[in-house]
Amino acid sequence: MEGTLSKWTNVVKGWQYRWCVLDDISGTLSYYTSREKMVRGVRRGCVRLKGAMIGIDDEDNLTFTVTVDGKTFHFQARTRADRELWIRALEDTIQKQLFGYRVNQIQVNNDAVVPTLESFDKKLGEADAYLQLLIEQTKNLEVKMNTMCEEDKAHCECIISETNKLMDQVKHSIVMLQIAKNTAFPVNGSYRTTSVSTDYDFPSLEGDTGSIEYGAECEERPRRDSQPMDNDIPDVSYSSSEDDFYDAYEDEEEWSKPSRKIEPVPAMRRKYKNRILVGGSEPVLDAHSGNLTQSGSSDLNQISLDTTDRTIANMPKKKDSYSKDNIVVPTYSDGSINYDAIYEDQDESDVTMQGSVVTHLISQVKIGMDLTKVALPTFILEKRSLLEMYADYLAHPDLFLKANDLETPEERMVQIVRWYLSSYHAGRNSAVAKKPYNPILGEIFRCHWNVPGITAGESELSNDITAQNNSEAAVINEEENPLPWTDPDQLIFLAEQVSHHPPISAFYAEHKAKKVTFCANVWTKSKFLGLSVAVHHVGQGIVRLLKHKEEYISTFPSGYGRSILTVPWIELGGSVTISCPQTGYHCDIEFHTKPFYGGKKHRITAEVFGPKTKKAFLTITGEWNGSMEAKWADGRTELFVDTKAIEVIKKRVRKVAEQDTNESRYIWKKVTLGLKVDNVDQASQAKAEIEQKQRNEAEVRKESNEVWIPRWFVQNGENWEYKSPLEKRLGVTFESMPS
Repeated sequence: MEGTLSKWTNVVKGWQYRWCVLDDISGTLSYYTSREKMVRGVRRGCVRLKGAMIGIDDEDNLTFTVTVDGKTFHFQARTRADRELWIRALEDTIQKQLFGYRVNQIQVNNDAVVPTLESFDKKLGEADAYLQLLIEQTKNLEVKMNTMCEEDKAHCECIISETNKLMDQVKHSIVMLQIAKNTAFPVNGSYRTTSVSTDYDFPSLEGDTGSIEYGAECEERPRRDSQPMDNDIPDVSYSSSEDDFYDAYEDEEEWSKPSRKIEPVPAMRRKYKNRILVGGSEPVLDAHSGNLTQSGSSDLNQISLDTTDRTIANMPKKKDSYSKDNIVVPTYSDGSINYDAIYEDQDESDVTMQGSVVTHLISQVKIGMDLTKVALPTFILEKRSLLEMYADYLAHPDLFLKANDLETPEERMVQIVRWYLSSYHAGRNSAVAKKPYNPILGEIFRCHWNVPGITAGESELSNDITAQNNSEAAVINEEENPLPWTDPDQLIFLAEQVSHHPPISAFYAEHKAKKVTFCANVWTKSKFLGLSVAVHHVGQGIVRLLKHKEEYISTFPSGYGRSILTVPWIELGGSVTISCPQTGYHCDIEFHTKPFYGGKKHRITAEVFGPKTKKAFLTITGEWNGSMEAKWADGRTELFVDTKAIEVIKKRVRKVAEQDTNESRYIWKKVTLGLKVDNVDQASQAKAEIEQKQRNEAEVRKESNEVWIPRWFVQNGENWEYKSPLEKRLGVTFESMPS
């Protein structure tokens, strides 16, 4: 493939037009200042595609990147359709390189015997003769079938079906032999393929009938002796411009750090521990016997989730803890594992990123592919469910409830914006980006907060609820309070996974004494972008101040996992709105992604508008995980909020032992324990059992024509609402401001 692309050179020169030529045999993308220079063989630069990664920006539909050899090359197509064509062609070429279709790929090592041209011709002739023999025998069998009885015909049809599959494999082998021959022994130094002489339809890689066409760069053309052959493959990707811009890593020191390198792992670990779980069919290593079983098979039932407990129990004991390789696992006085302490400890340093598995995963997906149904390696998981992560929106319950105490609509809108902009840092404070567990259908998470200055007394966790309190809680209608062990002065939170395909989570928060509620639903849509992963959050959240009869409707930014081949990090991006239909106030927020040619991470800008006005009375700038500054229309500036300076209020969760079987921490406790002790095999096994149980239950519902009905939420149009919100119980209604 060849054509015009723009290439980013540097900040001074910007984008420069280049004539680009993709050679899928040599595995290179060469570029020239013009097509004429290409004909003359004056190459400006060359990108090796062996081990390369393609990346796109979800917010820019023209640009794409090629990252290889520690460099990132930036290209820009003329149209979105052109970019799609180039990306697909590049991905196909990289795939061919992964499967070994490259120059001198037959030279495995210096001691290996290199086949001669004559040996290639001999093998091609033998394969062709074998194929002709199969074709002839199949034709003879088809003739004999005309005189056979029906039973014999059925047997012969099976034979013919299997023979056709075998012939397809032989045809494919001939294609591979022909490519290997012409790659190892190019004609006049040019990689080209000749037709295979056969009398049958031959499937070529390009949908042709026996030959493969390449870009003009691969054609023979005159050149000066002093010029290097254009289709020579460089050892490292290069550009003739010394000042070309690369940004694969933010500085060269980072690239040279040992933590950036992908180290090989032992054979057993590489084969079984570093695996992608797809459909629960991967081998599982028993920690005790060392035997391998197939996930989802009958043998899997012999390895119960309790094996992890037994493994930990056999470790040397310390006071109120067990230790494995300096990893301390907290326990209770009776020796049982303290899962609650494990969940509270969100230190991710005990699980390292393993680049070989990530590379393997990436090699199986295409740019733009939906990752919803792609099972990720267990070791990149965060030790909590996505439902629990949503609770971090309320990590500052005092900021959330303060709006209810303010007098004017303007003050309340500004306070809602302050809470919203401070609600993201608590859930994304890890140095390494990890993915929470995907909630299973019907999974719930419940917690509550004691709000400083509001909650009467700092009561202990509900773990210490007395028998009398439990008795009183039993008579409370759970429809009115899904956390019956709490009191009206506490802020409660309930999340439920209401749909699996598509994956939709709904959550509800309520402070009964303050008469403030928050109801939201989020549909997560994941997309693979090459060097990053985008997670788009479709849905909305509504804060309701019942005292003022006001609703504040907000949307959510997208999340991006960047640098997934090295040390992944998270950034937010996209436009968000917050509006109040009753007062007419609204806010436009922009979460800025980091530009590839400089700029800061995690920046936000926001403008707050009054009713029926086009000029903002307040502008906010800064970083959503740091300090933000407010500038008022009269020129005043002040600190709006500093997320690093305000306290995160700890949520309170019931003991795992007291939770229902469909609550998040109970469901995922074995996976969390496996990750805690760095036993990825056990974590993967536990995760596979959870997912398989969900598939089995879905199959039962399908066979009985049963439709899943969520316990706490009901669908209303495109959104989900809590069945018995506080405003419904109190009879509060909301009216929009007249237009």
